[in-house]
Amino acid sequence: MRISPPLRQQDWLALNLLGLHAALAVGPQTRLGQAALLFHFGCFLLWQPVWRGERRLYPGQVVLVLGMALLLVAWDSLWLLALWICILFALIGGEVTAISRPRHRRISLLAALYLLTVLLLWVVPRLFDVPGGFTGLFLGAMRYGMLFPVLGIFLVREERGLRAPGESVDLFLSLTLFLLVVLLMLGAFTIRQVSHGDYALALAQTLVVVAALLVGFSWLWDPRGGFAGLGQVLTGYVLSIGIPFERWMHRLATLADQEREPETFLAEAVREMAQLPFVSGVQWRTPAGPGRAGQQSAHATTFDHPELTLTLHTRWAPGPALLVHLRLLARLLAEFHDAKRREVEERHGAYLRAVAETGSRLTHDVKNLLQSLRSLCAAVEAAGEEDLAAGQRLVRRHLPQIAARLQITLDKLELRDPARLDPRPAIEWWQELRVRHAHDPVSFLLSPLPEGAVLPGELFDSVGGNLIQNALAKRHVSADLRVTVRLNWDGAAALEVEDSGEQLAGTLAARLFNTPVASVTGLGVGLYQSARQAARQRYRLSLAQNRQGAVCFRLAPDPSHGN
Repeated sequence: MRISPPLRQQDWLALNLLGLHAALAVGPQTRLGQAALLFHFGCFLLWQPVWRGERRLYPGQVVLVLGMALLLVAWDSLWLLALWICILFALIGGEVTAISRPRHRRISLLAALYLLTVLLLWVVPRLFDVPGGFTGLFLGAMRYGMLFPVLGIFLVREERGLRAPGESVDLFLSLTLFLLVVLLMLGAFTIRQVSHGDYALALAQTLVVVAALLVGFSWLWDPRGGFAGLGQVLTGYVLSIGIPFERWMHRLATLADQEREPETFLAEAVREMAQLPFVSGVQWRTPAGPGRAGQQSAHATTFDHPELTLTLHTRWAPGPALLVHLRLLARLLAEFHDAKRREVEERHGAYLRAVAETGSRLTHDVKNLLQSLRSLCAAVEAAGEEDLAAGQRLVRRHLPQIAARLQITLDKLELRDPARLDPRPAIEWWQELRVRHAHDPVSFLLSPLPEGAVLPGELFDSVGGNLIQNALAKRHVSADLRVTVRLNWDGAAALEVEDSGEQLAGTLAARLFNTPVASVTGLGVGLYQSARQAARQRYRLSLAQNRQGAVCFRLAPDPSHGN
């Protein structure tokens, strides 16, 4: 069984015009003409661009539709029919500017041409009882010839609706077209009555006058000769309606800069919103609790957002335009409130990240201290009974240094300048490093140092200890691993730690100092934290060499900051 395709919007428009044409042809005062008008109005309801897309009609809308149908059919008046044709022409013309597809625009132009021609050359002459010139051959041409534009609407090849999604009737343009058509109709009648001339000549004269008015209006629309232009005046008038909203927007932006806590910001913004002329009170509810400002009224509109429920009380029942306005206000407030909440979450996250980074950095410092204590204990145990005095001297010498380093590690938890350098004599620091790792398989090479050379002791202790421990950890993979530590001087101290292990993979080497990486050899978060610590003190930790049997890390001043 073959099912015929549903009618398109342009088909309903063409049937709408055919019903109107049939009513005019047989006479709207006859029973057949009234039936044609009823058919015309039914097709109009199926085509109309005002309620299109709505699935439900409210009782008030149903009463309005039935009242218009009864008025159009039962009231035998050419004046009413002429007014109805003017409304149809304004509706069709008001959506032409919103149509982007050429075929859709062609359909609207054919319908507008038909309505304007029928109005001026068929309805108005009968309305004003114009004698002669509109009977006989001319009336036959109108009755049958004007069917071609309507049939042309059927023949336009277009699969979808008359308008693209998002296209709508321009209310201002429709009102302007309606007034122009009424002016043309009444102007022609007035000129004919005053001059007692022919209607066609009066119509032509009216067209010339209206065209001249439109040209003058378009000339005055743009700024000329110091005059702001009608366009600027009209735009300023329309925009003046939104001045309270604009002031609230400025206040909202100011509050966003001043208030850090989301709930305080929300309370202040709602108090400002309650001062708008069309708002009597506001209620809100967030996960932190409810609140209110202003006074309640019988007209409440609620807007729900993920973290904010806003109820706006207005002084009168909000119409469609005011409802859109209120929805925009609620959406803006919800977006600002959500942004404030995200700021708080980011501050908490930054605090937690700082705590985690500090703990990770201190863990490595404590690990280095533990290694020093182990080396000291190993030296005392290896001394034996005969070298007990030498072991005690070693303990008395190094325990104060370890205690001092532990105090420095604990001091890092305090709020201090992260970029302090803690200058220490380079020779002294080098000797202490050699003593700490005297029992480790590490070779130490010292380049000539200038007299009085200093280096940031805290930074070199932390980063140097971490590099040496990472290198020694590779001995689990390669038993004959060699580790070499060098202290060079090139305008400033530079520490190098090199091992003879396997080279690092390219992807691992690229990510080593930019993000924590998982590694069983100890090259994970430690190097990332060491690089960040070095950067805070204008030093740079880098992978100076990466090849098989020669993997070298270098800690030196960052050349981008100068010496």
